[in-house]
Amino acid sequence: MNELESTVTAYGYDDGKGLLEPKQILPAIPATFTGNNRAAGIGITPDGRFVYASNRGQDQLAIFAVDSTTGMLSSVGWESTQGKMPRFFTIDPSGSFLYAANEATDTIVGFRIDPSTGKLASFGKVAQTGSPVCIVFSTL
Repeated sequence: MNELESTVTAYGYDDGKGLLEPKQILPAIPATFTGNNRAAGIGITPDGRFVYASNRGQDQLAIFAVDSTTGMLSSVGWESTQGKMPRFFTIDPSGSFLYAANEATDTIVGFRIDPSTGKLASFGKVAQTGSPVCIVFSTL
């Protein structure tokens, strides 16, 4: 995630040289968005099929599908976080749910992840909490 440019870079890894090499750079916001934006977090589903990126300003999550052969990304779309300034989000360990932490509106909003498309659907639960910036799942 490239914060100041609001882009996502996909890298290839050269195992022999131990180097990351950029393969692709995609916008994390739609071309039609004209406001100020700063990208924030990035996450990958446990199965590696989808990548999500949060945008503060646009207040949406960018959704990308990962090509399993090439590792290249393709845009699936964007989903509103239903709040302002989603500084952080996390994907639950099963890869079924995503939780967006909207720092400026003091909410955490839950979404179901469609396992075939990666698209998000709010499941109607909003947790009110003071300025959330991090969510951690515990295995204890």
